[in-house]
Amino acid sequence: KDIKGQYWTDDDSDGDNDSEEFLYGIQGSCAADLYRHPQLDADIEAVKENYSETSVFVSREYGTIDDVDIDLHVNISFLDEEVATAWKVVRSEPIVTRMRFSLSQYLDGPEPSIEVFQPSNKEGFGLGLQLKKILGMFTSQQWKHLSNDFLKTQQEKRHSWFKAGGTIKKFRTGLGIFSPIPKSPSFPIIQDSMLKGKTGVPDLRVNRIMNRSISCTMKAPKTELLGYPPTSQVSSHQKRIPGRTYFFLAKIMKYAEQRIPTLNEYCVVCDEQHVFQNGSMLKPAVCTRELCVFSFYTLGVMSGAAEEVATGAEVVDLLVAMCRAALESPRKSIIFEPYPSVVDPNDPKTLAFNPK
Repeated sequence: KDIKGQYWTDDDSDGDNDSEEFLYGIQGSCAADLYRHPQLDADIEAVKENYSETSVFVSREYGTIDDVDIDLHVNISFLDEEVATAWKVVRSEPIVTRMRFSLSQYLDGPEPSIEVFQPSNKEGFGLGLQLKKILGMFTSQQWKHLSNDFLKTQQEKRHSWFKAGGTIKKFRTGLGIFSPIPKSPSFPIIQDSMLKGKTGVPDLRVNRIMNRSISCTMKAPKTELLGYPPTSQVSSHQKRIPGRTYFFLAKIMKYAEQRIPTLNEYCVVCDEQHVFQNGSMLKPAVCTRELCVFSFYTLGVMSGAAEEVATGAEVVDLLVAMCRAALESPRKSIIFEPYPSVVDPNDPKTLAFNPK
């Protein structure tokens, strides 16, 4: 039949389009599976191993634009009910940390974007803004030292330490632990026959072994051996870089678990501890450092994370109750020194409150 004589109806063309879309969807899904980096799959499996099957999900996968969204579910049931209410979080729901990576490059690609939310608490989730900034700074710091090849090499080394055939001995020798002591005139070797019958005489070989192992531990902290900054650069225990695992996603989970219980102890702007002497704040707040106060009130930096500390109804009620108690106190002259200077809006030359 002549090709020119062929014709198609609208229904036929729609059917062909549907079949083409179906085939294109299959091809797209296959391409996405082919281009997913194996290190990403290894990291996902590591999170499931260390936590649970429901702690990590691949929420979206875009094979055509080389993007993948990974959701990490951080459990917050360890928070007290009072703290959860004050922070306006739902204890029964995990905090979701959504990270967008390059599907085919993973750690070799651009730095991931981060979003923090709770499924039923997306609006006005101030705690999520603070945690997003913290995890963003942590990711930026770690991203400089990360690559797929680096993690793969570290994992292979870690597994080889426990293989048969003396590999663990090679690892110890590399660290200078339990290695043979070379003969030296300044450190004579004491024979076993010399030590017989002489109690209390230390074995110099043992001392040197212990000294070398201690010096190795002191000079090369665990995080430094892994290629990350030493923990001495971190201000406190909560901000310490997790060093128990080589998998990046597991590090993010661990670091989030470390920081969440003490978010109220750190400024939402500079992420440094508050300068109070008698405890931490009940809610996340801005510290009294001048730069942070200026950034928060003038530039609006992190305003969504701590806005309710100044405008919340419970905070206003607390301030009114404190002022009333101070006025009824015999020490009111000391408490209100200096007296609050509030100008009368109707008369700019007159104070609205008079101490007399």
